[in-house]
Amino acid sequence: MSDGPDNQRDIYNVTRLNREVRAVLEGSFPFIWLQGEISNFACPASGHMYLSLKDVHSQVRCAMFKGKNRFLKFEPENGAEVLVRANVSLYEGRGEFQLIIEQMELAGEGGLQRAYEELKQNLFKEGLFEEDHKKPVPAMPGTIGVITSPTGAAIRDIMSILKRRYPAGNIIVYPVPVQGDGAAEQITTMLKTAEKRNECDVIILSRGGGSIEDLWAFNNETLARTIFDCSLPVVSGIGHEIDFTIADFVADQRAATPSAAAELVSPDQMHIKQTVSLQQNRLIQFLQANLSTHRQNISHLEKRLPHPATQLQNNAQRLDAISIRMNHSIQSTVTQQNHRLHEQHSTLNKYNPLHRLQFYLERSEQIHQRLRQAANHHYQNLNAQIQTVARALNAVSPLATLNRGYAIVQKYDNQEIIRNAEQLDPGDEVLTRFSQGQAKCTVNEVSFEDVKDK
Repeated sequence: MSDGPDNQRDIYNVTRLNREVRAVLEGSFPFIWLQGEISNFACPASGHMYLSLKDVHSQVRCAMFKGKNRFLKFEPENGAEVLVRANVSLYEGRGEFQLIIEQMELAGEGGLQRAYEELKQNLFKEGLFEEDHKKPVPAMPGTIGVITSPTGAAIRDIMSILKRRYPAGNIIVYPVPVQGDGAAEQITTMLKTAEKRNECDVIILSRGGGSIEDLWAFNNETLARTIFDCSLPVVSGIGHEIDFTIADFVADQRAATPSAAAELVSPDQMHIKQTVSLQQNRLIQFLQANLSTHRQNISHLEKRLPHPATQLQNNAQRLDAISIRMNHSIQSTVTQQNHRLHEQHSTLNKYNPLHRLQFYLERSEQIHQRLRQAANHHYQNLNAQIQTVARALNAVSPLATLNRGYAIVQKYDNQEIIRNAEQLDPGDEVLTRFSQGQAKCTVNEVSFEDVKDK
């Protein structure tokens, strides 16, 4: 039975179906970590890798493109157990479910590698790898300490190189296991012991090459912090040139191999001999040249040095000449000083203060006489002026008017002088001043008529 016309149906083609299924898969799953065994591995000329990952029950097809697989640290092969980080996808051309691998590592090493990277980042952030904390390795250490396995190849290489290059140096071996359970703790304890005993000028921390599991004791956090806190300089020589452990980053200097570590802490005796011989020759040449220069100087001085008797005669003549010049100079100076003294005595006598004092005394007496005469004359003039002014004042004085029978009337309360009857009202109190005394009066009546009219 038909569901309806074709134009009402959403009909997919295969390409659209695969494309939308792929979008759903890639959008629904984040990157995942997956562990499995490699099978059906293929790597064609394009450089891309194709494989299947399986476990005991299932398998899934995978692809790892050239841009990603060039960073692999191992060669994938069938049967290898690996850990991959991948994106879930679909190969549209065949409609096959697959994983696109971004990262791959061996399963056994994957956990250790992540722990290694995590510890490395943490210690780096704390500053344990900073160059400012690195201690210098002494150029010619008296005693070299070696912390390593007493039976491994590393100790044999180190001892051989040190005896060949630096036989004068003392060597103390601190034996420890360098791998296995408890190795890191024993290495840490032995490093602390070596520091406490303080027998060495530098310590080599070493072991031969191996897998990440073999070197794992040197990726221990406690050991790293002990190396960082150690007061003695520590040189690491662990594994091969491509091997890096946490101890290498914390150590004061890192050598690629145990042999390189031995060479780093030991000066080459042949080089030392050559250097000493060169410095000896330079010193001899310097001393010879210096001796020859001094001899030439002595010879030159001998030629310039006169006979003592001649030198004494010359000095005696110079002394006599100096004595004569000094006597002449003294006599001339005395004469000049006497002459100047006479001139200064005459000048002082000319300006004798007694003469000037007598002159000023006489002049002062004259001025005093003139001042007295002027004062008397001025006094007489002032006295005449005062009498004239007194007579004029007496003529216009109110008191003189009062003596002629007049009076001065003022308001009692504000002392206002009354010049017109309009200033008064009946009942006002007034003060009347006479030539002799005054009287307080009360106004009974105010009249504006002229007295003369009555």
